[in-house]
Amino acid sequence: MIKITFPDNKVREYESGVCSLNIAKSISNSLAQEVLSVTVNNELFDLTRPINSDASIKFHKWDDLEGKHAFWHSSAHILAEAIEFYYPGTKFGIGPVIENGFYYDVDLPEGIVITDSDLPKLEQKILELSQQKNSFTREEISKANAISLFTKKNDPLKLELINELEDGTITLYRQGNFTDLCRGPHLPHTGYIKAVKLLSLAGAYWRGNEKNKQLTRIYGITFPKQKLLDEYLVFIEEARKRDHRRIGKELELFTFSQKVGAGLPLWLPKGAMLCERLEQFLKKVQKKYGYLPVITPHIGLKELYVTSGHYEKYGKNSFQPIHTPNENEEFLLKPMNCPHHCEIYKFKPRSYRDLPLRFAEFGTVYRYEQSGELHGLTRVRSFTQDDAHIFCRPDQLKEEFLKVIDIVLYIFKTLDFKDFTSQISLRDPNNKEKYIGSDENWEKSERAIIEATAEKNIKTVVEIGEAAFYGPKLDFIVKDALCRKWQLGTIQVDYNLPERFELEYMGNDNVKHRPVMIHRAPFGSMERFVAVLIEHTTGKFPLWLTPEQAVILPISEKFNDYAKKVDNLLNNYDIRTLIDDRNEKIGKKIRDNELKRIPYLLIVGEKEKQTGTIAVRKQSEGDKGTMRIEEFVSLLQKEVKKTLKEI
Repeated sequence: MIKITFPDNKVREYESGVCSLNIAKSISNSLAQEVLSVTVNNELFDLTRPINSDASIKFHKWDDLEGKHAFWHSSAHILAEAIEFYYPGTKFGIGPVIENGFYYDVDLPEGIVITDSDLPKLEQKILELSQQKNSFTREEISKANAISLFTKKNDPLKLELINELEDGTITLYRQGNFTDLCRGPHLPHTGYIKAVKLLSLAGAYWRGNEKNKQLTRIYGITFPKQKLLDEYLVFIEEARKRDHRRIGKELELFTFSQKVGAGLPLWLPKGAMLCERLEQFLKKVQKKYGYLPVITPHIGLKELYVTSGHYEKYGKNSFQPIHTPNENEEFLLKPMNCPHHCEIYKFKPRSYRDLPLRFAEFGTVYRYEQSGELHGLTRVRSFTQDDAHIFCRPDQLKEEFLKVIDIVLYIFKTLDFKDFTSQISLRDPNNKEKYIGSDENWEKSERAIIEATAEKNIKTVVEIGEAAFYGPKLDFIVKDALCRKWQLGTIQVDYNLPERFELEYMGNDNVKHRPVMIHRAPFGSMERFVAVLIEHTTGKFPLWLTPEQAVILPISEKFNDYAKKVDNLLNNYDIRTLIDDRNEKIGKKIRDNELKRIPYLLIVGEKEKQTGTIAVRKQSEGDKGTMRIEEFVSLLQKEVKKTLKEI
């Protein structure tokens, strides 16, 4: 007999070799019908895999990430089986789970191309295979036998993966007529899948390397109920409407150019104005909190990033070194701002009285993301961080951390991000060799984060082992209007860079000490933040932030002069306006400008000219009546004051 411990610490005894599915059945049939996978002693297991010794277990259902992982991982295998049925001779790459669903990369036989019109028949085949309730069976296999199997199958992609694995760690999964190299876990059988949608096709280089062959990637998603799929399709249609790439083009905020280079965004005038207002907004906050502005170059000597450790960490994802006419002189486009800020700190000797020092910069950094991973503004090769680095004494760490949390919370409140959680990432106490620094420093820095978040009474989750190698961190995970999660804002505690750069201050004991360094970026990056903001608001920005607050619509060209007069008067109050003096009917002008998401439409005709007024319409609310210019100015000022919270 073996002892099984459940999450509530209750213990039951079962015969050795019992599987988790039978354990679930022993508790209740309803539980057995709902569970999809299980964690056994911190390792994900198939429900049908035997447990041969005492263990702690935790069941996972559809609402758990681990449950969805098993569900979608199994679905990827069924997709592969359907592809092999219709396209014999296909070579299979990888079929991982992603945030919503899964994909499979395949190398199709010569002359075969899968198009969108082929997806329905693949969907139908997946459902047909699911209804067969074929079991997923796990098999441990030697490396030699795995090589033999996939050599006979003539699948070089799998052979490449096998050659990198250690003998004794290789497992296969079989279902129906399909066998795959896989670690699992999987569902007990295919019958759990009740609804499927293959979403899109794309090209993808094998293993993300542009030098390798381009494969066909098929994206899909499955559900245990048709209703869930129907709801998801409504969701993705709404997400399509909110896509920042589409809205950004419509509102003329940003663009990309192949001649400039993939992943290098170009901010158009309206987008640049939006970014400038976000910068000024944060700079005003930072000034109140004692931040000092700095500016650093876009490049640095390679040895700067070798010293910081960023060359080792980001070297593969950086642009290639820039060679100068001087022999052995190499520069890099900077992947991070922090090494430059460390050198600013070292500009002159520092005293304990000087600390904390808070250096802030909207610094542009560069990382060479693979072309297949680029996505609008959310994944780019050039992005601007709202970066700041605080150099403080250890006794100041907690207070400074609290102040940064205050800034992040203020930003979220002002921009109406109401639903968020904070993830505290700590080191793994059982694997300390992954990290640098003394136990004492780690304990102090972790305690500072835990106590600071507790004092602020914010929702937190703790992730053991997710800390950076140099220290713990706090990430802010925001839910947008569609309940999608985005990581916006991060605060990190760092004892590493002060050590690497030999940063010092003279203490009140006349002995030199190392400062502690806090990295913080409330926005994260301007590009990603704007993308999330666009999709959260569907491009209907707060009045204080939007590029154009009002558009003036003369009913006919004979009122253009009055429209210019209104424009000048509003500009005197720093209200951002434009005039639509096209020779179009007023109804069309109203429709066109509402599509541009301009908050206020000001209509002027004979009556307005004679009375010195404007007829006001508000986006999504319609007619607000006729007003004097001063009334309208007061209306806007009150709205801005209401949404742009005072720090």
